[in-house]
Amino acid sequence: MELILTTDEQELLLSILEQRHRELQKEISHTDHHEFKLGLRKNEKLLESILSRLRAASIQELRR
Repeated sequence: MELILTTDEQELLLSILEQRHRELQKEISHTDHHEFKLGLRKNEKLLESILSRLRAASIQELRR
């Protein structure tokens, strides 16, 4: 899948995902149920991967 975003859209998406990542980290630290925590950690890894790719794309855009 390819998604083309304007610079403003890209910045907004990055901001929203970073905020959710912070919230997810807090949720993980406050969760005691092992299975639920594993699911949250899986989501955190996926979110970190998306954030990493979005940040890399942002940096490439700035260099153009």
